[in-house]
Amino acid sequence: MAAYISFFSIVIVTPTLAKTPIGELQRGDNATISGQVIGISGDEFMLDDGTGQILVDTDDRELTNLSVGEQVTVIGEYDDDDFDAYSITRQDGSVINIRSDDDYDDDDDDDDDDN
Repeated sequence: MAAYISFFSIVIVTPTLAKTPIGELQRGDNATISGQVIGISGDEFMLDDGTGQILVDTDDRELTNLSVGEQVTVIGEYDDDDFDAYSITRQDGSVINIRSDDDYDDDDDDDDDDN
């Protein structure tokens, strides 16, 4: 009698967006950017990656609680001269979820409901 041994491997792959240099962002782009926080004002912070700087809008300063000098990766959309953050990943790997792409689109639609 022959014995058969079977080995199975399960690989979980999570999709990641390629990082876009800040200097190459185009308005309307959904992108992932990384860099150093160089300034904070209210619910916005300035991010520098060596190719450029951009103002990142978080909608809630209390939620993010970032520090100048911190390295972060931000997923969001470049729109109206700032970068609207959907999530921020700290250097330690912790993720701050701010809003989904759908949430942001719904905010734009709310203005139409008043008419």
